Amino acid sequence: MGQLVLLRHGESQWNLENRFTGWVDVPLSPKGEEEARQAGEKLKAVGIRFDLIFTSVLQRAIRTMEITLEVLGQHNLPVEKDQALNERHYGDLQGLNKAETAQKFGEEQVHIWRRSYDIAPPGGESLQDTAARTLPYYEAKILPAVKVGKTVLVSAHGNSLRSMVMHLDQLTKEQVLELNLGTGVPIVYEIDEQGKVRDKQVL
Repeated sequence: MGQLVLLRHGESQWNLENRFTGWVDVPLSPKGEEEARQAGEKLKAVGIRFDLIFTSVLQRAIRTMEITLEVLGQHNLPVEKDQALNERHYGDLQGLNKAETAQKFGEEQVHIWRRSYDIAPPGGESLQDTAARTLPYYEAKILPAVKVGKTVLVSAHGNSLRSMVMHLDQLTKEQVLELNLGTGVPIVYEIDEQGKVRDKQVL
């Protein structure tokens, strides 16, 4: 049985400022660094040791992974960085304050852009678009390692991970609307050699 741990990065500076971030490469906030440390402590408490790591190319996910591994005392692990795991691209909304955007476009429209499955913000990606790059990468790179019994960490973003959870938990387009992943909260899946989920635990 392999283990797959999905970890959304700790709070970023723009999470703190309530801005749409997307592909803008912003750092973790001090709280985000602490959330990454706490993630490491939670994983340590249940005895998880990683074999390999996948992360996006954005520093908030990379730094979360680095802090988590420091707490675990794990160094020199193989790490693969790929923009397939990047946050969804928020297009014209990137950098805008979420409250101001709601005033400009209306609460309902902004909620649709943020939570719907297949409606993209202007110039950006929907969750469906994000899944179209994240899931093939998962199937090609991440799942094969888990199926042979490895313990794998994926340090990434709210929406790239939502698309993976949707797939793993077999959620409908309607169910995924209500799915919100907390920053710095590890989700541990036990997956068998057929690639079937046998257990799920949120730490």
